[in-house]
Amino acid sequence: MDIARRSLTFMRGVLKGYAPSNVKKRLWDQEFSEGKWDFIDSTVGDCVYPYLERHANHGHILDLGCGPGNTATELAATVYQMYLGVDISEAALNKALRRSQESGRAAKNRFAQADFVDYVPTQKFDVILFRESMYHVPLGKVKSTLDRYAEYLADGGVFIVRLKTVGSHDNRMKPRPKAMLGIIASEFHVLEQGEHGDLGSTVIVFRPRHKD
Repeated sequence: MDIARRSLTFMRGVLKGYAPSNVKKRLWDQEFSEGKWDFIDSTVGDCVYPYLERHANHGHILDLGCGPGNTATELAATVYQMYLGVDISEAALNKALRRSQESGRAAKNRFAQADFVDYVPTQKFDVILFRESMYHVPLGKVKSTLDRYAEYLADGGVFIVRLKTVGSHDNRMKPRPKAMLGIIASEFHVLEQGEHGDLGSTVIVFRPRHKD
């Protein structure tokens, strides 16, 4: 039974990352609607926020894979002028929109339902954030995805990526996040990188070399 359950969980994970967008949307909507992700509703004080505070430049933030809108309501409102959260799940975005309204940020927070693998922004941003969402980009497409989004970075703008890099059971570096960090380090100009051992997470801030 455990083997069957693990196999099913693995297959759902693969589908949520690599299936056609309509299939991914159904799976993510189901999980958010059933409350599977309610445990992430509060991430106040998360390690990514100080990096956003340093680099947002009181400007515009694009949050790819924004989920239920934590960043949109937990980041200090004075740090940014406008926030756009993109997520494939309509159920997650409904919660995000409601939370923004309840927190009095409806005027500065906007949301778009889309698969960020295909999403095309209509403006430039001071920060493009991948908060635990880079996992859903195939390793072979990490550089091309970042190169595409780099066209939508404002002058002086940066990418910020937060990854769970260390396993909670064995305290070992996970191979896939490690490979992603290696691609970023070799292909982009890294401004800062922080290891947050208590969370098993890494936050890396970088920009394309041609924008230096």
